[in-house]
Amino acid sequence: MAELTRILTRIRSELGDFGSAFRDVLAGTGELTDYDLSSVNVTLNRVSLLGGQVLTDLAAGTDYQVDGREGRITLLGQHAPLPLGQTLIVEGQAAGMFTDEELAQHLRDAELQHCHNRHVTVRYRSANGFIRYADEPLTLENLPDVEELPLVLLAVVNALWAVATDASSDVDISTGEGTHVNRGQRYTQVLHQISVMTDRYEELCRQLNIGLFRIEMVTLRRVSRTTGRYVPIYVDREYDDNAYPERVLPHIDKHDVDPSGIPNPTYNGWAA
Repeated sequence: MAELTRILTRIRSELGDFGSAFRDVLAGTGELTDYDLSSVNVTLNRVSLLGGQVLTDLAAGTDYQVDGREGRITLLGQHAPLPLGQTLIVEGQAAGMFTDEELAQHLRDAELQHCHNRHVTVRYRSANGFIRYADEPLTLENLPDVEELPLVLLAVVNALWAVATDASSDVDISTGEGTHVNRGQRYTQVLHQISVMTDRYEELCRQLNIGLFRIEMVTLRRVSRTTGRYVPIYVDREYDDNAYPERVLPHIDKHDVDPSGIPNPTYNGWAA
């Protein structure tokens, strides 16, 4: 089972976007409520207020709010503005390109893409002693450990596309003195890295038959000559499974035809 914190750390490692710890000590003036931090793209770990010899921890959303992208903290309530003689201590982690919230969003997109239309079949024994099966959607919580690296690579690709979009607006600079700055080279390098990481992800998916490049197996359907309708197909069962037959719904130009999971029982030989 994958852990969010460890996966975010691996994504930063693949991106080369290692964070650095910071600690800002801000003095109160009795007038200011907004303070610029020494870093941008920050995630705060602790915010405390030192008044005299008493150190009080502040609560996010109640005592302060932070703009992680810009690296700015705003005091709220009774602490705004910060009184003269008191000291605000801000501790956290600064990232190079992405905040943890942004990486978590890219990871969420990668999870939806990598796990799309995939389920984990759980085998269990019912209260009556019969063997039963349940299909659980594949998510980050039940993702096999072997698929953690491909998921990380796909999240990195999604993050690099955001970098490429930002770099696409850079314009080359040329001056009359002959100076030339090729700012478009950054965009070209990012696109090349996206291609390399995508090939790496595709190779792992094809070797393990997982993710966006897996081979999907389907069952050929037969149409009845008398009714012109599909002949129903049912899920295979073990010999001691006396539950109602479960119909296999056909995939016709789309996935997840019936996401409800409600079984289709059979009455008097006719499928409901």
